[in-house]
Amino acid sequence: MKTVRVVAAILRKDDRIFAARRAAGKWSGFWEFPGGKTEPGETDREALVREIREELNIEIGIDALYETVEYDYPSFHLSMQCFLGRIVSGSPALNVHSDAKWMSLDEIDSAAWLPANRTLLEKIKREFPKTVFGTG
Repeated sequence: MKTVRVVAAILRKDDRIFAARRAAGKWSGFWEFPGGKTEPGETDREALVREIREELNIEIGIDALYETVEYDYPSFHLSMQCFLGRIVSGSPALNVHSDAKWMSLDEIDSAAWLPANRTLLEKIKREFPKTVFGTG
């Protein structure tokens, strides 16, 4: 099975995380942590900064690798490096997504997430109040 390697940003602001809804393709309408494929010669961090700039017209700071998700879709294996980050300049624009919003931890379960992204939700709900938002 082919492996596709991608990077994703878990952007946070106050007590919310940023989610974007796919506009096209087989998974149109599903929510995701934005990001994309790493190009030859790029580090994961370089790829993520580039992808977020292309997709959302914003500049981000990357704080740390949060989780590596390994997920088998029917036609390929996904290896997704998920980084914690924050917006350092700009306001998100929808260049490739149909919608985007800051979701509270209470809202994330009500959205239809891509399967690989969904695997992170329980960990985020459990850990973010303590490690990211400083409320725990």
